[in-house]
Formats: sequence, structure tokens, C-alpha cells
Amino acid sequence: MSSFAFRAGRAVLGGLAFVLAFGIAPGLAQSTGEVPAELESVRAALEKYQDPFVAVHDGYFSTVACVTVPEPGGEGRVQYQPGGMGIHFLNMSAVTPEIDPARPTVLLYEPDGEKLRLVGAEWFVPLATGVKERPELYGHPFEGPMQGHHPLMPEELAHYDLHVWLFKPNPLGIFSPTNPDVTCEGADYPLAEEAPLIVTPAAGG
Repeated sequence: MSSFAFRAGRAVLGGLAFVLAFGIAPGLAQSTGEVPAELESVRAALEKYQDPFVAVHDGYFSTVACVTVPEPGGEGRVQYQPGGMGIHFLNMSAVTPEIDPARPTVLLYEPDGEKLRLVGAEWFVPLATGVKERPELYGHPFEGPMQGHHPLMPEELAHYDLHVWLFKPNPLGIFSPTNPDVTCEGADYPLAEEAPLIVTPAAGG
């Protein structure tokens, strides 16, 4: 884990100055979509992160790029549908093999002019944590295991992940990895990604 933490930490800490350049998008706390009852407590716990400064204070740091997936995943890849993921704010202290429903590893923000809008969250579990089987949350299995998302992370950083769109409706479903209604238009660092390759975990992993 120490090697993983160093690489991922180096990638995200460089984005701190970028994060602090953003203000707070007023009036964006309300979602127009329905959130399942079992997720209401998670949504309430994350409400404070509408303010990205609070996210930084609590250890979530921007990975700078605003990610979109322009093409569906092909053979041997995660079956993403075209859509956006936004800007990922990663909390390294939350990277563990145990899933805490109230503490996602990643917060997802969408550029909104010169502001940031909190749109969702992600639980991210690298195989390097020693996770023994595919995680599941709220009855929904995680995607993966898959390669790391190049170029934001090393491809050898195999992991499981699960997205949930708590603050912006997603026509593909609340747990879809991508959201076609999330845009990176106007982002300073847009990044179009290819769906990552599925990997086979080591025996016992």
C-alpha cells in the first residue's frame, strides 16, 4: 500500500492549487432526481461537500482532469456507456478493503462556469489493499476488477469501483459508472478516457 499511496498521492496533491481556485456554486444543494431511501442518509452525510473547500479540509484532493468517456467499452473492457464522470476528488485515508457506506473514497464534481457542482461519489478499492472478493454496496456489485485509469493513475493499479449519482439524476441509472448528463464543457483540463481493461485478480484476490 505504501507504493500505491505514494503514486496516487503524488498525482492528486498537485491538483490542490487548482481546487482552491474554485469557489462555491450557490444554490446547488437540491437534486431534481429521486434518491432511493437507503441512500438518503449517505446523501445527507455528503451534503456538506457541496462546498469543495470542506472536501479539501476533510482530505479530498482534486485529480485535476474532468473525465469523459466518449465511446462505449469494447471487448475485454468495462462496459461503460458514453458519458461524463467529472472531476474526481480522492481521499487517500479512505482507501481500504473495507467499505464504509457513509465515507466514499471519491467525490465527483462537475464544472459549472467557474464553480464546482457536487454530482456524485465513488467507492474505490484497489486490489493492493488485499480485498478478497468483489465488494458490494446496497445490493449492487462493484465494477471490475479493472486496470488503473490511464493517464491519471498507473495502469497496474487494478481496482474495483462503484459510482453513485446522488446529486444529479442519471438516465443510465444511479449506479452507472458514467452519466451522459455530466459535461466537462468549459473545464480547464478535459480528459477523454477509454474504458479500462478488465483484469483477472490473483488467486485468493
